[in-house]
Amino acid sequence: MEAGCSTMYVRRPCRGWLLMEGLVSTGGKRSYGNVPQPHAALYYAQRSTPGGLLITEATPGIWTPEHVDAWKPIVDAVHAKGAVIFCQIWHVGRVSTFEFQPGGAAPLSSTDRGVGPQTSFDGHIEHFSPPRRLKVEELPAIVDDFRKAARNAIDAGFDGVEIHGANGYLIEQFLKDSSNDRTDEYGGSLENRCRFALEIVDAVVKEVGGDRVGIRLSPFTDFMDCHDSDPHALALHMSTKLNDHGVLYLHMIEPRMAIVDGRRVVPKRLLPYREAFKGTFIANGGYDREEGGKVVAEGYTDLVAFGRLFLANPDLPKRFEVGAELNKYDRMTFYTSDPVVGYTDYPFLG
Repeated sequence: MEAGCSTMYVRRPCRGWLLMEGLVSTGGKRSYGNVPQPHAALYYAQRSTPGGLLITEATPGIWTPEHVDAWKPIVDAVHAKGAVIFCQIWHVGRVSTFEFQPGGAAPLSSTDRGVGPQTSFDGHIEHFSPPRRLKVEELPAIVDDFRKAARNAIDAGFDGVEIHGANGYLIEQFLKDSSNDRTDEYGGSLENRCRFALEIVDAVVKEVGGDRVGIRLSPFTDFMDCHDSDPHALALHMSTKLNDHGVLYLHMIEPRMAIVDGRRVVPKRLLPYREAFKGTFIANGGYDREEGGKVVAEGYTDLVAFGRLFLANPDLPKRFEVGAELNKYDRMTFYTSDPVVGYTDYPFLG
């Protein structure tokens, strides 16, 4: 499964724009038994900058006291560098297998339709177990799990949480009509499909406060067989409804980049949602230094997220500032169990 680490840096007066990252890394590098390991502290500390904000990968575990205690030194390492850190909380839903479920049960989802085989970065074909459709009466317990996860994150020292409502995982399985074939109050209409996500937002905000909460959405993507027949309507509805809950930021993934004259060009389809949402807006998806600076300067977004570039360049803000050459990322090390190679061994300038 994909996971990310995100880092947002404070506004520099000389540049007037902010950076954020969404890194791809492997669970084997971060955690064992869903417990983050000590080498994660080095990884996050490498990418911490005074006044900056980090957003963790989709956390491997934040539901037990052991998880809370394991995250504390990682959070402390970030705070020691003068940065702020948010914890990304999630539920994979049907993107799982029997072996990862309690008692070997079926994964839970909005539907009983499964995910088709998926090809990983290294060409490996991943297969997922058929899911079980959640009953309406089961949903409040999952909403409460998100609430508890948010509280545990704050208890671990995190400064806030990001709700992962993107990339084909459980929340998005409810949001999109390709994976939500329900006929109850959580399916069918746009309002019904968004109900579960907004109930989670409401519970988390009430638990830790809206100024400690962000949410990540990917209305235009088709990760894990999740796509929507009208992504514009979905994005606009969520962007508008989130204002009722006072969340700090909305982090949205761009449609696929276009290639013009050999370089990536942003399709710029997120502006209506940036205008509809009253908080801080973050755009993510294939940006480079030039495009990132341009869209912030134009007011298209408040922040820009960088992923693989930040994985390979722990000092990416400095490299952008001085116009230095970037390290190249190695896809073959995205999903390995080595705690160093492709994780903490990318070189800094000098």
